[in-house]
Amino acid sequence: MNVRRISAVAQKEWREIVRDKVFFSLAFIVPVAMMILLGYGLSLDVENIPLTIVDDDRSAMSRDYAYRFIGSRYFDFKGYTAHERDLRVLLTDNRVRAAIIIPPDFEKNLLAGRPSAVQTLIDGTFPFRAQTTKGYIIAINSAVNMDLMADHLSRAKGISIQKAHELLRPVILETRYLYNQSLKSIWSLAPKLIMLILMISPPFLTALGVVREKESGSIYNIYVSTVSRAEFLIGKLFPYLAISLVNALILFLLATGLFGAPFKGSVLVFFASTLVYVCCTTGIGLVASVFVRTQTAAMIVTSIITLVPAVLYSGVLIPVFSLEKTAQVVAHLLPAMYYTNIVTACFLKGIGIAYFWQDILVLAGYAAALMLLGYLMFRKRTSS
Repeated sequence: MNVRRISAVAQKEWREIVRDKVFFSLAFIVPVAMMILLGYGLSLDVENIPLTIVDDDRSAMSRDYAYRFIGSRYFDFKGYTAHERDLRVLLTDNRVRAAIIIPPDFEKNLLAGRPSAVQTLIDGTFPFRAQTTKGYIIAINSAVNMDLMADHLSRAKGISIQKAHELLRPVILETRYLYNQSLKSIWSLAPKLIMLILMISPPFLTALGVVREKESGSIYNIYVSTVSRAEFLIGKLFPYLAISLVNALILFLLATGLFGAPFKGSVLVFFASTLVYVCCTTGIGLVASVFVRTQTAAMIVTSIITLVPAVLYSGVLIPVFSLEKTAQVVAHLLPAMYYTNIVTACFLKGIGIAYFWQDILVLAGYAAALMLLGYLMFRKRTSS
């Protein structure tokens, strides 16, 4: 294996990347743009839910009940609605996502010691948001019930409100959130976006770079040259590995600096793991390039085999343990899930390599297998 020939192939590939403005944009601008757009556009936080209230009682207690929702940061109050029949239009037009209907005699029933049924309408077109909205409403309603019972007990026994609350809550539940104390979805998403972008960008660049040689006919110069198959592939892939590592550094800085995601692990271990992952995704592009002859086909094939698995089976949006059994098996057969475990551990949990060395080992196995497969399938012909 001749180092000079490898260097010549790598320099040639770098010049072509720099010379082609579209390819240069795909290499350096698109990954950064994806990180910014997805980081700001993708959020799992459920807040500022458009809400309206129908108050058919119009009493002091009904207003106090309504203010519990109006003053919550989880709801964006859009004003009172006069009639229940008007809610269908508001919900259909997406002007509100939830509505609370306070019945007549709300205050009268409560003062008489009778329950009063409050109706809630929630837009169920987004099940996750609907379930979360339901949780918020139940929590606020429970707080109201607790205050009413505490007030009644306080007056009945002549004790303080605080003492009444203590008597009504003999078991106090204290919750502590680990790893992401503020429950900011971007802190969890930003590291996973690094995984997603590095799953998409390196295979695209590699597949397009190799197929471009076929499409332009310059691949035949390699076929008749003294450059061996291994020398050509190493020289061809080295610039894309280097570009991907530079992108990984930029994405890391965006995740920590722009989006504020905490990084608690080892920087050295993180980038060493990233190098293994990038070798793996580059190998995907190499294997894909063997089966296609045009850059359009290369883009379609790489998008199918990288984008869909990276989004659905990696844990970006849905935890792997929440998937069905068959989907969990698929997730464990794909490299994205293993790197997601690594970035989560390095960013949020701050645990060392002793806890995720098996994930690195699996990625290394993927990388070796893909590179070997690409090498074996790439045939260096003498003529065509």
